[in-house]
Amino acid sequence: MSTEPPETPETTENTEPGTQGAATEDAGAEAAGADGQEGADAAEGAAAETTAGDGDSASESSAAQLSEAEAELAAQRVERERIERRKAEKQGPVESGTKLSGKAADLLAAVRAVESGAKPVAAVFSEPAPPRRPAPEPVRPPQPVTAEAPLGPAPETVESVRRVLADGGAPEALAPQAAAALGEGAADQLRADPWQLLRVAGVRTEQADGFARALLGAECGPDDERRGRAVTVWLLEQAALAGHTALEMPALTAALAQRGVPDAGTAVQNTLAEGEALAFQDALDEPGAPASRGDEEAAEDEERPVRVLVGLERYALAEESLADGLARLINSAPKQDGSAEDWERAAAAAGSAADLIRAAATHGLVLHTGGQASQAEPAALLHTAHALGLRAWAATHSPVGRDRFSTLLDGPGVATVAGLLSGTEGPGRDADGAFDLDLLVLLDAPQLDVETAALLTESLPDGARLVLAGDPAVLWSAGPGRVFADLLAARVCPQIASRLPDPGPLGELVSGIGVGELNQVEAPGKELVIVPVRDAGEAVHRTVQLVADSVPRAIGVPAEETQVITPGHGGAVGTRALNAALKERLNPGPGRFGGFDPGDRVAYSPAPGRTVPGRVVKADAEGLHLSCAGEAVVVPKERVEQSMRHGWALTAHQAAGARWPAVVVVLPGDAAQTLNRPWIYTAFGRADRHLSVVHGVEQALPRAVAEAPAKPRTTRLAALLRPLLPPTA
Repeated sequence: MSTEPPETPETTENTEPGTQGAATEDAGAEAAGADGQEGADAAEGAAAETTAGDGDSASESSAAQLSEAEAELAAQRVERERIERRKAEKQGPVESGTKLSGKAADLLAAVRAVESGAKPVAAVFSEPAPPRRPAPEPVRPPQPVTAEAPLGPAPETVESVRRVLADGGAPEALAPQAAAALGEGAADQLRADPWQLLRVAGVRTEQADGFARALLGAECGPDDERRGRAVTVWLLEQAALAGHTALEMPALTAALAQRGVPDAGTAVQNTLAEGEALAFQDALDEPGAPASRGDEEAAEDEERPVRVLVGLERYALAEESLADGLARLINSAPKQDGSAEDWERAAAAAGSAADLIRAAATHGLVLHTGGQASQAEPAALLHTAHALGLRAWAATHSPVGRDRFSTLLDGPGVATVAGLLSGTEGPGRDADGAFDLDLLVLLDAPQLDVETAALLTESLPDGARLVLAGDPAVLWSAGPGRVFADLLAARVCPQIASRLPDPGPLGELVSGIGVGELNQVEAPGKELVIVPVRDAGEAVHRTVQLVADSVPRAIGVPAEETQVITPGHGGAVGTRALNAALKERLNPGPGRFGGFDPGDRVAYSPAPGRTVPGRVVKADAEGLHLSCAGEAVVVPKERVEQSMRHGWALTAHQAAGARWPAVVVVLPGDAAQTLNRPWIYTAFGRADRHLSVVHGVEQALPRAVAEAPAKPRTTRLAALLRPLLPPTA
């Protein structure tokens, strides 16, 4: 990496939309045994990217009036009902706030830090799921999308919960969230089991303990069975925020002991007996263990070690459904559109995409790895598929990624994952509810969490082809799971590695980071600039200077096309602090509408794990009007605090899957212990033309690149796939 002298206000920096802090981040990492930053990013990704989902109407006339957010929610709920074979829970975040002090204020602050996005999208609406409808045309609707507020609990339920909270010394403003989380009879549940307060996002165990002591008095104790069950479920939720779909039994019992549960084993057993969690036994492979199912039969009588896992039903069912769907694709012959000679002829003329085309011709599931430049190969596959008469589509996780990839194609054929699932984009669905397509290419596959991946695979028709394409070196999904990494490690289908390198000095820098090397690179056009800083105050000052002055003047990239990326939300150089400083410089104003003014850059969160950059256009009685990737979005005022943050500064998880002409990566001194190679690779790789690094971590940067790979996540996908695949020769 080139280290140009600390220059001038002509060095550049990028700012990104910020997100809320996450009180659950530290807890998630601690409970799961993951590093703090990965747990923080996972929680932040879910929290800052939460938005209203979509819902379809049962009638054609009312369906036309529904928002894209509602349609997405309805489609996801329908698919989850098929996957989980049970009705979605009734829960949803409800905004609240009041003036408090002392412990009540601390509890409310913790909840407000993570309230948006901490609960599953599927649980927002409580009425029966309406039927899905196919998209009438593969064109995004031109009218503004209204982000409808989720339906809240009944007023009388909220009021009864408010009285219980007051009796226990908890903030009464938490009543809507508690009522939504616990459903009908929430007040009685809280009186009978005060630790159910842990179901409210952001509440910690010590706060729930204080609430229980106030309600139960002498009956309250650390060995209470109700406490053991509630803390067990809470720890599994925190583990999910850190990316795990389950926890190994020793890790879970150790975390319970740290939380003051005297008999951790009994607490887990009680939780399992009540059906609040599920237990699994997965066989472990040992050196010299059978490599195929045929060999396993010969070794049937041999005792093999197993690991005992405990997980929440929601993620367990999603991972099992995903394994079933992937096995169906792997074991089925793809639909024959075009002769083998036609496919081979197209492959021979496709240059670097030849191997990918040949693999897709004969396999239902194919993995494709490579950087940004390698996206030309999936584009060539789509061209070939269209020429052979296949109904082929690509999907990306963000509108920014969709618009970038569409430039590689001659016509339509790219949708967002959310739009594809909801039916507002893409080919729509056939009479059986499956996608009306023959080939789906999913880009930025490392961002797939198990729930989204399960929804996609369950929606593919028999005989369809699925190509998962992405860069395996970037950060994993904000939600639980590591789908792409698990499939690469399992080697259950063809894997095509692109040989197309990302160009220029930035491509050379990022490629080196991917293999653990922080190289010095020549940057004659100021593609890379290092700005050393001594403290947090200087880091904020130089970041603002880069975005507002240096990059536009020296590089020619305006401030609105420069993104700032920083490791976290809190602290002196987190997204909140940077966004406040950047707003003051670039778009000062009183924040008349929920802290926002026309012209503000924002990070809008339409669903967990998803951030859409946008800009405030105006505010009126309908709500806050945004322009997001060319679309008009209206956010009602009661939804603003939950689903929006200022967007000049983002975290790397929020920025994954998008790129900007210029990026400013801020590495404050207090981030030294949280940096790892995937974070650095992802953050540095978001820049197209210019990268500025506000550098305050000294030797921690090369050390993290060389020595800090991704922290492991506990998942079950590989073990679930193994018995579903045919024996190997």
